Amino acid sequence: MNSLLPYLITAGIVFSLGIFTIIYKKNAVGILMGVELVLNSVNLNFIAFARFVDHQLNGQMIAIFIIILAAAEAAIALAIILNLYRLRTTVDVTQMNEMKN
Repeated sequence: MNSLLPYLITAGIVFSLGIFTIIYKKNAVGILMGVELVLNSVNLNFIAFARFVDHQLNGQMIAIFIIILAAAEAAIALAIILNLYRLRTTVDVTQMNEMKN
C-alpha cells in the first residue's frame, strides 16, 4: 500500500469497533479488549503518519510507548477485575457500584 488512505480507513474501522465494544459490553474483560482496540488504532495512525506525512515524527517510538502503556494498563485492570470477581463472583460492570463513593 503506497497511500495513507487505506491505513486511515483501517484505523477508523478498528477505532469504531473498539468504541462500540466499550459502549455495549457489560463484561469488564470485554471493555478492556475494546480499550486495546482503540489504542491499536491510534498506533496504526501514528505509524502511518510517520511514514507518509512527516518523516521527522518518530511514530514508531510513540507506538512502542503506547504499547508499553497498554500493557501496564491491562495488567492493572486485570488485577482490579480479578479482585472484584473474587469479592462479587461476577465481572458485569452494571452490578459493580462499590467504587462510586
